Amino acid sequence: MQPTARVRRCDRSPIRVLFDLAQRTDGDLVRLEVGEPDFDTPAHVKEAAVAAIERGETNYTSNAGLPALRTAIADTLAREYGHSYGAGDVLVTTGGMEALHLACLSVLEPGDDLLIPSPGWPNYWTQAQLADATPVEVPMAFPYDLDADRVIDRMGPDTGAVMLCSPSNPTGRVFTDETVAGVIEAAREHDAYVIADEVYAALTYDRDPTGMATLVDDSEHVITIGSCSKAYAMTGWRVGWLATESSVVDETTKIRESTTASTPTPSQHAAIAALEGPQAPVREMQTAFRERRDYVTDRLAEMDGVKASRSQGAFYAFLDPEGYDDSTALAKALVTEAGVVFAPGAGFGDAGEGKLRLSYANSLDRLETGLDRLDAYL
Repeated sequence: MQPTARVRRCDRSPIRVLFDLAQRTDGDLVRLEVGEPDFDTPAHVKEAAVAAIERGETNYTSNAGLPALRTAIADTLAREYGHSYGAGDVLVTTGGMEALHLACLSVLEPGDDLLIPSPGWPNYWTQAQLADATPVEVPMAFPYDLDADRVIDRMGPDTGAVMLCSPSNPTGRVFTDETVAGVIEAAREHDAYVIADEVYAALTYDRDPTGMATLVDDSEHVITIGSCSKAYAMTGWRVGWLATESSVVDETTKIRESTTASTPTPSQHAAIAALEGPQAPVREMQTAFRERRDYVTDRLAEMDGVKASRSQGAFYAFLDPEGYDDSTALAKALVTEAGVVFAPGAGFGDAGEGKLRLSYANSLDRLETGLDRLDAYL
């Protein structure tokens, strides 16, 4: 006996393969492979969780989440990104990852295509396969801006959804309003959804962030995904959300009854404090990430034989070292021979092969050391 074909055709993320290799490697490694803020969760957020525990708030909540948190999410989406969701349009999830998985399970029929502009996050492929759908890569050309025409040309009768992530993981590019709106309108005409992955929206550096669903008059076919993980340095708290029309939220909530049931209650209280409390810690992180972005951009521009697009959000740079066609082999060699860890570009689709993703969620000193090692190796 063996697991189902559905499970067997899923691959491990190369990011995690490099993470595990780094864990087994002795020495002073500069870790630039994992997308996780290097800041502590804000004090008032931790205090809210402790207070909830001391009040005995440790039981199940509604499958859709605490009403106060659903309201806080809707208010935040309206205030920060222009969304018009109500509390009933929000489903609290166990991280943004679960929100993405639930979205795929909810709107993709077996055999549907999920269009993925690439380079794209590896888990999109897996989430499509677990929904018995087909992940379809739509490669974007350097500097990896969204080519709406290319995505629209790939739409057809089997298209169930399009995955858009802006700011992008792994490239850090922020898609223009016009291109996003064009894809959403075309998806609607094909009776397909757009799954708008906005987990990095708060970390947009060169313009004000805008919710993708706000760019069209009819947003019925848009599912907005968000999370506390990146903006509030709460990766381990596992609080995310899915926001769309209430009928889809109600149907999707049924899946949670058989999976995670509800997000941990103390984490939900912490999320309320994060969204409704002081936003100064978020602005401090934004400032630090912007400074690091500028440093990394300048350093990469100075390196011979390296091409990289300018990161406009999130905390990633995507670089193309000339002369390498096996990014996994290169990434492994950089760990064992140079002492610096990157995510191999092959994990982000065929368009990423030969390239590396750098996470600048690390101190300027460590970034300097890591880029010195990369430059010397190349």
